[in-house]
Amino acid sequence: MKLCQKHGLPIVPRGSGTNLAAGTTPSQGGVVLIFRNMNDIVELDEENLALTVQPGVLTEEIHQYVEEQGLFYPPDPSSGKISTIGGNISENSGGLRGLKYGVTKDYILALEVVLPNGDIVRTGGKLAKDVAGYDLKSLLVGSEGTLGIVTEATLKLIPKPFYKETMLAVYESLEDAAETVSAILANRIIPATLEFMDQGTIQVVEGYKQIGLPTDCEAILLIEQDGPKEIVEQDIEKMYSICKEYGALSLSKAVTEQEAEELTRARKDALSCLAYLSPTTILEDATVPRSKIAPMVREIKKVADKYDVRIHTFGHAGDGNLHPTCATDARDKEEMARVEEAFAEIFQIAVDMGGTITGEHGVGEMKAPYLEWKVGELGIEIMKAIKQAIDPNNIMNPGKVFAKSTKKRVVVSNV
Repeated sequence: MKLCQKHGLPIVPRGSGTNLAAGTTPSQGGVVLIFRNMNDIVELDEENLALTVQPGVLTEEIHQYVEEQGLFYPPDPSSGKISTIGGNISENSGGLRGLKYGVTKDYILALEVVLPNGDIVRTGGKLAKDVAGYDLKSLLVGSEGTLGIVTEATLKLIPKPFYKETMLAVYESLEDAAETVSAILANRIIPATLEFMDQGTIQVVEGYKQIGLPTDCEAILLIEQDGPKEIVEQDIEKMYSICKEYGALSLSKAVTEQEAEELTRARKDALSCLAYLSPTTILEDATVPRSKIAPMVREIKKVADKYDVRIHTFGHAGDGNLHPTCATDARDKEEMARVEEAFAEIFQIAVDMGGTITGEHGVGEMKAPYLEWKVGELGIEIMKAIKQAIDPNNIMNPGKVFAKSTKKRVVVSNV
């Protein structure tokens, strides 16, 4: 870091590089630091329910390691098999369990971070409470490698849930599925997982997975609950009744752990299956209030038809985080121009509905032109002032988060 500072070289920290928003693309050259060999689990502290790791440890490896000890690290991005904890921290990754358990920032106790000038700062600790000064730890989580480089993290663990049940609800209409989501939460039930797939996604996933998903419905909900067995069984029974009341065409419970894993894996592998459709797959990330899920999915369909592009949608129904995914071909410049226009309109619709341009993938370079739509001009200026104070020479992952110019807002009616 000191060498890069001295010579004015850009430096880009990179984990596995799933890179959905071009967050680790070295578009201005410089040095790319790859952390796959900095992958030690440093310490398991069972007394303080804390795990200290280096940034290159895979998320799934963390899950497996702590669960063998009867403990639990809840954040579970779908890319967990290949994503690293350092990348999760940089993007503040979410995942299927975000509704009940929260996201990465909720499980970071402490960080060791190297600043652009080479200084090392340590934030937080194995503490349940700490309000000493500004919350630098939370500022660094989700900063997308623009403020410093995480070299060690201490994660909060919780006891592993004793029991889990999984069920699938099939719907003829998006509205029925969305109303079910609202009704479940209104009944003060917080499922561990409450996931959504539209018809196009279901058809593609079933085509490759062959696990018996219904392909003639408009939407399905994947629902999981975990915790003490008695409470899980009560919650599942209640959610079963709610799904039926709100128009589920069919309902099924996973009988075995393998069946439950197949259903969950099918949702996690939605992107991988959609990637088979075309040479280029663009997975996006827009979040709206839960009550707006059905209208948002309808609008995404309208936008896809308007620009004559193929978009399928899945995502986290419980927290309103949708992933419209476009199957296209980067070699077709005219089509790619239409794809860009389509997603710009989708982002605008999400913001107009009280949502945001990204719920978990980050801003990176691809969404930087849209950030002002969400945070406003003053918000941009405050963020730039923080960046300037910590990285005055702008060597840390330059070109990310802040665009040179903002995209013109799209005129969208009837939203």
